Amino acid sequence: MAALPHGNTSRPVCHEDVRRHTTPPPPETATSPVALAASPGAWAQPSASAVISPDGPPSDNLNDALQKLKLTADGTSDSIEGCLDCLLQALAQNNAETSVKLQESGILQVFSRLLSPHCSCAAKVANIIAEVAKNEFIRNTCVDTGLIPPLVLLLNNKDQEVLLQTGRALGNICYDSHEGRNAVDLSGGVQIVVDHLQTLCSNIDAANQKLLTVFCGFLLNYSNDNDALQAQLINMGVIPTLVQLLGVHSQHTALTEMCLIAFGNLAEIESSKEQFASTKIAEELVKLFKKQTEHEKKEMIFEVLAPLAEHDVIKLQLVDAGLVDCLLELVEEMVDSNKEDDISELKTASDLMVLLLLGDESMQKLFDTGKGSVFQKVLSWLPSNNHQLQLAGALAIANFARNDGNCIHMVEIGIVQKLLDLLDRHVEEGNVTVQHAALSALRNLAIPVLNKAKMLSTGVAEEVLKFLKSEMPPVQFKLLGTLRMLIDTQADAAEKLGKNIKLVERLVEWCDAKDHAGVMGESNRLLSALIRHSKSKDVVKTIVQSGGVKHLVTMATSEHVIMQNEALVALGLIAALELGIAEQDLANAKLVQILHKLLSDDISAPEIKYNSLIMICTIMGSEQLRKEAQDMPFKEIVSKLRRHENKLVAQQALVTEQRLVIES
Repeated sequence: MAALPHGNTSRPVCHEDVRRHTTPPPPETATSPVALAASPGAWAQPSASAVISPDGPPSDNLNDALQKLKLTADGTSDSIEGCLDCLLQALAQNNAETSVKLQESGILQVFSRLLSPHCSCAAKVANIIAEVAKNEFIRNTCVDTGLIPPLVLLLNNKDQEVLLQTGRALGNICYDSHEGRNAVDLSGGVQIVVDHLQTLCSNIDAANQKLLTVFCGFLLNYSNDNDALQAQLINMGVIPTLVQLLGVHSQHTALTEMCLIAFGNLAEIESSKEQFASTKIAEELVKLFKKQTEHEKKEMIFEVLAPLAEHDVIKLQLVDAGLVDCLLELVEEMVDSNKEDDISELKTASDLMVLLLLGDESMQKLFDTGKGSVFQKVLSWLPSNNHQLQLAGALAIANFARNDGNCIHMVEIGIVQKLLDLLDRHVEEGNVTVQHAALSALRNLAIPVLNKAKMLSTGVAEEVLKFLKSEMPPVQFKLLGTLRMLIDTQADAAEKLGKNIKLVERLVEWCDAKDHAGVMGESNRLLSALIRHSKSKDVVKTIVQSGGVKHLVTMATSEHVIMQNEALVALGLIAALELGIAEQDLANAKLVQILHKLLSDDISAPEIKYNSLIMICTIMGSEQLRKEAQDMPFKEIVSKLRRHENKLVAQQALVTEQRLVIES
């Protein structure tokens, strides 16, 4: 039997900085030690009273037993017990072939009469149903022959063996069967099982633990890969019960594993996170993790931790529970290993560390004014020769750099140079994810005004420019963002970069990257920023001569107000500084028509209208553009704007109207 996967082992971790906020079935449980069945969808459960010979019963014996069962279903229990034992022997010898014979014989209809709470052989009948329901082809037959209602009634039985086998039967019928799940739900079986789990949760008797394991398996088969049914279980309050089970029965391997599989499934449902956050799940998982030595067991816990750690409250709970120390210890153990399992654990642990840093409170707690052990440790990952640790270290720095205080401290202690050294190792055919992460960190660090000049003097711009040749959009996107942050309010740096023909030509090229909206948008914004922060004629000339004007005009029509405004300010400076060399490009890009639309559009923001009005005045210095403006009904629109609710817009409308009159 294939065991239920414990979640996605390659679960994605956010590789974006968040600056200001940038299956098969579960294992079957045996009455003796837990074993995996050979057939998918079921638990291996030999009858306690069946003696299975190596060769199994002859086919004639099976046929005789089936015939006798049909005739004596209402007869003595002894004769029925013998027939049922024969069926169990046959199923143990060849489950699939025997199940076909049982289905063809019509014996399943007889079983519904033998599932009476008063029938002494009810447990054995439920056992047989559990075995045949390992086969997909027979599950709907179990539903159609009316076995679900009597099985659900048996869930109210006090006999533990009856409950055990009934739970197995219902669980196997539900596996990957819409009909089976629906029938169980309509009969009220799910609520009864949940109630049993809640009632029996604290009982540490070995037999009770086997029963709890079976009931957990039933819930897994009932809800696996079905968001609606998993949400139903969440609404029934199953999460606190499962967390309690994990705590009480942490020494019982099978039950613990079943709880972990259930957590892995339920944690993917968004509505589950609040319930998990109100329990001791973080504490229990960390305690369990500390005990583990086997790779597979640690992976099971990781696959529960990853979806839970997406919730900010649980992030903090995991930090408080000591998960970070466990992760750091694991990284230290695995960093030099070449074993596949160890490499996988190292990746999972370092990724999870980064995930914990995505929460504001958990991040700040781990930063601890730059003295936190985690912060200190990730700094040592940057110069590592392990790409996974380099990646995790850079991502961690990017996430620590989410407020000005942290950023200023990190720049003061020299982290920028560590990031530059890391990037320098990845210039030629480097690791793209490491490049992206390191650039993300530099971009975030460059946001505070106090850091910009320091970072520029360290050579950040020069290092970043080495990646201009990159053809990877994620790297291009972060490269552009880093440069834009660096030159904000830095006139000299903006002028130096703005006169860099290779950079400007690359920006103009990326402004056409329609398949990568982020790269296209950042390229436009950086073009605009070079002009706005330098206010340099040389920069304007470089951008005009490189063909950047048309992109800035297009940017003025962006759906984002901030980009519209940045474009209009840059265009205004172009017109003010070098209108003569830019007028043809402005005309070709239909600037005048776009200004008319922006002023006419009622939804245009006040700042867009204001800067458009200024632009109208500025282009009057061009005969070609002035004539285009005079040919359009600007006077009527501008006159109307004199009554605009925004005083600055109204005042500029008056000035613009007067200019239009003078030029007419």
